[in-house]
Amino acid sequence: MSLTPVKWTIDEYHRMIAAGILNNRRVELLKGEIVEMSSEREVHAYFSSEATEYLMRLLGNRAMIRASKPITLPNNSEAQPDIAIVQRLGREYLEHHPYPENIFWLIEYSDSGLEIDLEIKSKIYAEVSIPEYWVANLKKRQIVVFRDPEEGEYASKFTLAVGIIYPLAFPGLAVSVDAIVSSLSLH
Repeated sequence: MSLTPVKWTIDEYHRMIAAGILNNRRVELLKGEIVEMSSEREVHAYFSSEATEYLMRLLGNRAMIRASKPITLPNNSEAQPDIAIVQRLGREYLEHHPYPENIFWLIEYSDSGLEIDLEIKSKIYAEVSIPEYWVANLKKRQIVVFRDPEEGEYASKFTLAVGIIYPLAFPGLAVSVDAIVSSLSLH
């Protein structure tokens, strides 16, 4: 006998949230499976908070920064990336979380969940054509940049420890790698 996990739709997931079933649980829906999110340690919280503030200043009114908020994807996923850089749709977000077409790029901070962010989430995001996805590897203080989604995978992947990244959505915008995940040691 083989075990088959129950797959949930976004509607079913939302009904569970509304009913309070998932209260006090840090979870997200990935490809129909409810997954416990890893605890956010101090380094993770520090870098994601600093980067959120940095990107808000850098982008100004060109985009909205949503920190640790859900995004709704058509592959029965409702992930909660650490940072989502999305279109400014104002009150429309009262009706729905950002959809793939509203997302410029996503950033996840990772150490213990690195495999999930690099392997599982990159495929989930590529499958729905999110154009760009960054994984900040907190162990190595590097950013893995995924671009050009094609057939459920990102065609381009490169790693930076220093320098500048120019996001695809804002090619004239110079984003400092150090501001996202400093290679300098913390004291």
